[in-house]
Amino acid sequence: MKTKQIGYWATTGILAFALLLGGVGDLTHQPVIDAGMAHLGYPRYFATILGFWKIPGAIVLLAPRLPRLKEWAYAGAFFNMTGAVVSHITSGDTFFQFLSPLIFAVCAIVSWALRPSSRVLGVLFPPERAATEGGGGGRKTMASGTV
Repeated sequence: MKTKQIGYWATTGILAFALLLGGVGDLTHQPVIDAGMAHLGYPRYFATILGFWKIPGAIVLLAPRLPRLKEWAYAGAFFNMTGAVVSHITSGDTFFQFLSPLIFAVCAIVSWALRPSSRVLGVLFPPERAATEGGGGGRKTMASGTV
């Protein structure tokens, strides 16, 4: 197995495990989750919402294909983890209290960057299309021709 594949699967596995475990904890309202949410100033039902989306996000990250859903799952995981970091910082928590969501946010970035081509959504404006449309593939307007 190549280094890129090892890095991809290691970071994806860590991220998916964190999302799955966190999602189950959120949905079952584990005492440590409820206490953490209360400390951060969030209502109890917020954990239910997060848990509802973390579990399918973890499954999509591990499943083959589904590139559009993977993009959404990566974005959701990144927003979730960076939101947790900011919540801990604004609550006056120490570095070690927001270290784990910071690590998971980095795992999301690395996993996304190393994902195999079969898991990539694709290019919105392929080079050959952009070249035939006057370069850049920009939107047309009536007044100027491009935006």
